[in-house]
Amino acid sequence: MSRSTIEEADARAGGDADRPAGQGRELRLLAVALVLAMSTWFSTAAVLGQLTAAWDLGSTAKSWLIIALQIGFVVGAAGSSLANLADRIAPRRLMLIGTTGAAIANAAIIPLNAYGPALVARFMTGVFLAAVYPPALKAMSSWYRAGRGYALGVMIGALTLGSALPHLINGIGELDWQVVIGATSALTLVGGLLAERLGSEGPYATAAAPFDPAKLRSVVNNREFRLASLGYFGHMWELYAMWAWIAAFYGDVFINQRSASIAAFGTIGIGAFGCVYVGSLSDRQKRSTAAGLAMRWSALASMVTGFLVSAPPAFVLMVGLVWGFWVVADSAQFSTIVTEVVEPESVGTALTLQLALGFVLTVLTIFLVPVVRDASNWGFAFMLLAPGPIVGAFAMRASTT
Repeated sequence: MSRSTIEEADARAGGDADRPAGQGRELRLLAVALVLAMSTWFSTAAVLGQLTAAWDLGSTAKSWLIIALQIGFVVGAAGSSLANLADRIAPRRLMLIGTTGAAIANAAIIPLNAYGPALVARFMTGVFLAAVYPPALKAMSSWYRAGRGYALGVMIGALTLGSALPHLINGIGELDWQVVIGATSALTLVGGLLAERLGSEGPYATAAAPFDPAKLRSVVNNREFRLASLGYFGHMWELYAMWAWIAAFYGDVFINQRSASIAAFGTIGIGAFGCVYVGSLSDRQKRSTAAGLAMRWSALASMVTGFLVSAPPAFVLMVGLVWGFWVVADSAQFSTIVTEVVEPESVGTALTLQLALGFVLTVLTIFLVPVVRDASNWGFAFMLLAPGPIVGAFAMRASTT
């Protein structure tokens, strides 16, 4: 995502004369900040093999090490939504608070060095990350009206790269798990500092709003919000389970863990390009149409990939990259729709509510994938993810956005 690419897309969206000065700079800055800030998300998944050996973990224990963060995110997002925090505190200041807390909680795993305390640390990491992701989307929405689908596509692409980053750190040198955890914690803190210290609010920013419980009712009564959320829920049924277990899948495909980590980084990271592509597409046609296209391809890939575990590794990786490209490509469009169909002063609350409910579903599928794999094989384990994008695609057909 080069500077020239961003500026060309900005020009197509609204023309140089119509876009706010500094728009491209803010997009680049916030995207880099989000890449760094979200690096703690899969920090334990990237070193799960080492933690399994160090703490003698079984399949269920490994699942809960990942699920703990998802639950923490749900709790944090639900609390933020109920308190309207994303609409009461400046987005970048809220991001700094969230990244500071996430970095401290994630790093605490190193001195704790035990499974039980690590679960608590991962839960708290998720709570604090709920104050990073939604505010970042709101902050970028303050800079874009035309081209917003593309801009939020870049932001979700940044989140995707941040989620993949621990696999790259681990794959480069098969580092000790303490180094990976420490490095991702430091990167998360740097991301928050970049956003808060160097960024600024755009011309479409809304003033901080007082706490108002009626906002939730207004948001939920919005038909397009409900359809976008249904699409998002189908998307989330698939996405995080795929991201959480793709490295373990590649561990059964490749002959060494380093290759599996690099393959996992590539498969998750390529989704950043999918986000930008579908985001640009959504600015030229209906956002629901662009999202539905991604969900159909992703559903197909989820039904095929797991059955290829014994195929030549290069072919498995090729198919996995296709899945990785499409599995997250639709994500930004559900958030973009929300920013366009709810009242401006309720955008932060609406985004956080949608995210909180969507992440509840991830807990179930992250838990089920290894259970089904142990009972049968990777093919059926990944196939159980397909109903999510299928349902989401039907929701997008019903949407008018």
